[in-house]
Amino acid sequence: MVVGALGRRLNWLTNESDKSLANLTANVLIPAFFFSRIVASDQFDSFAESWLPPTVGFLSTCGGFAVAGLVAWGLGPWIGLRDPASQRAFALCVGICNYGYIPFPLAEYFYPEAVVTLMLHNVGVDVALWSVGVMIVSGHFTKQWTRAVLSPPLLAVVLAILIRQFGWADEVPGPVMQLTDSLGQCAIPLGLVLSGAIILDYVRLVRWGENLSTIVAAVALRQLLIPAALMAFALFAAIPVDLQQVVLLQAAMPAATFPIVLVLLYNQDTGTALRAVLGTSLTGILTIPVWLVVGKQLLGF
Repeated sequence: MVVGALGRRLNWLTNESDKSLANLTANVLIPAFFFSRIVASDQFDSFAESWLPPTVGFLSTCGGFAVAGLVAWGLGPWIGLRDPASQRAFALCVGICNYGYIPFPLAEYFYPEAVVTLMLHNVGVDVALWSVGVMIVSGHFTKQWTRAVLSPPLLAVVLAILIRQFGWADEVPGPVMQLTDSLGQCAIPLGLVLSGAIILDYVRLVRWGENLSTIVAAVALRQLLIPAALMAFALFAAIPVDLQQVVLLQAAMPAATFPIVLVLLYNQDTGTALRAVLGTSLTGILTIPVWLVVGKQLLGF
């Protein structure tokens, strides 16, 4: 991310390239990453087991939206959210964690057996974002959820799971596996570089002196209350160890950056979105390792 910010600062990575690089990452590199890892894994040969992670991802994200929404609409005036636009932006951004680019490298380093589980989990998060999340930020139900259902990453996951279910993994040609593996290895580094560049743009727009109470509330929810609830779920729910590890990684994350785009798209309060996302991202430098250590001790990995 620092490399991406430096590239933006030196004008090596321009704003004009953001959309094409984002489309390349989302529509080619991430699907290749998902496909190669799932086909090569024997973790989810059972169809029932394959759908537990996305179910947890969907429900936990909806729970995050509910908690953030209750605070936004119940305590809004006391935490700098004085109108529906700022309340909607807060509920959307604080309700969903950074579930992609940061957790994947952490999973590969600390919990490699949970990488495929994380991919399946994030399918549920995506569906929650494009259904419940869009409903929150727009104020009404839309058909945007079809965007998640028909997205290349989800289609890649479904195709890979079907190949595993029918025992066709060994029939996939070697060059196809080599191709998707090589492309997939580029997904997370490029996504992080692009995120760093975009975050630098947003940092320049934030007026940090305004509504500090909004930042404090966002940090308290996204990095204290919601992680504690997720840790309790991981501790007491009868879920496999690899899914516990995924829940731990999600609990440690700051707010996701992409919801800022949705806030802009639906003409809600961009300032609130920026303060919530960037405030939790900066404090995440400290809270991510703390939660990973605490969660590991608590869950007994």
